[in-house]
Amino acid sequence: MANAGDPIGIMDSGVGGLSVLREIRKLLPYEDLLYYADSANCPYGIRSPEEIRDLTQRVATILLQRGAKALVIACNTASTHSVAFLRQLLPHIPIVGMVPAVKPAANSTRSGVVGVLATDATSRAPALQDVIERFASDIQVLISAPPGLVELVESGKTESTETSTLLKNHLDPLVAQGADAVVLGCTHFPFLRPLIESLYGDKLLIIDSGEAVANQTYRVLDANHLLNLKSTPGSLSIFTSGDTQQVGLITQKLLKMDSVPTVKFAIKI
Repeated sequence: MANAGDPIGIMDSGVGGLSVLREIRKLLPYEDLLYYADSANCPYGIRSPEEIRDLTQRVATILLQRGAKALVIACNTASTHSVAFLRQLLPHIPIVGMVPAVKPAANSTRSGVVGVLATDATSRAPALQDVIERFASDIQVLISAPPGLVELVESGKTESTETSTLLKNHLDPLVAQGADAVVLGCTHFPFLRPLIESLYGDKLLIIDSGEAVANQTYRVLDANHLLNLKSTPGSLSIFTSGDTQQVGLITQKLLKMDSVPTVKFAIKI
């Protein structure tokens, strides 16, 4: 039986889910957080649905073994292919997933054209098409899946010339077709927001799902009487299947931490 004092488990294929963790920390500063970066198997976007479900099940098991009271799948690709599967497998554990923020983009566009940057797996997933049909059937949605962009963020190259060139190669055609908003359909991509803003200024409204996921996490915990009511800042524990030193360095950079956090040990899955 989960208790309010137990930690929230957050998972991603790598460090991208830290963009969601950042929003959860803002909204729920007293919650203890467990973060698992499956960096050894990143990116998920090139994997089959069966592989993605298997990997997310293994990560969920690791987080639950460490006392997680709820799970946040801070990965669009993993959410697309695994949320229903994990909810069926773990019916007594609150699970929060995510989808690309097409609905707010559709509500905000003036040109009637929006772009979605996503991984290859997310771009082809029925879940994305369902969101588009439900909330953006009256506008044009252009989907682009830049290969290698997740890996650049994983390497900490959020401001590099290579990253800038790749973004322009995929965003310029969307802007040329009239897109005035872009949905960041992968949790790695919000860390590229400053670069995108420097390239396009006010030409593109940038939208991601991080804040919405944090709000949903709050609602789910509240509904299940699992909100931590303590008044001291929550802890952060980081685990990875990859290189602990690399994950620590990238986490420090992405979260703008004063020092490199300890990634306690690598858990191979």
